[in-house]
Amino acid sequence: MNEKEMWVYLLAYNVIRLLMAQAALHANVHPRELSFKHTVQMWTEWTARSLGNHPNTVATVLFRLIAQRKVGNRPGRIEPRARKRRPKSYPWLKVPRAQARQQIRHYGHLLDA
Repeated sequence: MNEKEMWVYLLAYNVIRLLMAQAALHANVHPRELSFKHTVQMWTEWTARSLGNHPNTVATVLFRLIAQRKVGNRPGRIEPRARKRRPKSYPWLKVPRAQARQQIRHYGHLLDA
């Protein structure tokens, strides 16, 4: 059953990504500029209200709704896997976050302080 559940999650993820790609193509934007969460919310509302009965409606209105919410461009985003508070399995972040990012870029991990 767990394997079936995983396959269903992967299928749903791929369907959402397909919707994002089609909406991006329709709106002439890059798919990475669209919000995954917004797409899930739009698709949930769309199917709950049974608005997708007409194929032309899906291609125009749903794609336009999905493409209206864009996310910021965050190239090269790296976050150190360290917590500032205990008791988690990650060490404390004892250096400034920018310095921790540099260490990860240079060494591939955070150096022990």
